[in-house]
Amino acid sequence: MQKNRRRKQQIHVYFSEEEMEIINAKMQIIGTENLSAYVRKMTVDGEIKVVDSEQLKRMNQLLFSISNNINQIAKRVNTTNSLYAEDLKTLNEKMEEIWRLQVSLLSQKR
Repeated sequence: MQKNRRRKQQIHVYFSEEEMEIINAKMQIIGTENLSAYVRKMTVDGEIKVVDSEQLKRMNQLLFSISNNINQIAKRVNTTNSLYAEDLKTLNEKMEEIWRLQVSLLSQKR
């Protein structure tokens, strides 16, 4: 190792061919050919996003519930030619909860 080297710590990492293809594609997107600089920048400044899976599970439950409600409403409308305000209110409440969950997830800074 050179004595005048500014960076003295070294890490050895192995990548699969597929991983290297992804890395090379990303390097092309940002316009760099220097692998060391790219890996250093991504390692030091890259972001790790941690998502609250409970919020995602709740959002999926709500979406499933809305889907079922829409099917039930469609059957009722086809049978009775009537649309009930309470059905629409329930759907609207669930959609508002989904929007709140999405805003919460997207605004998380981790």
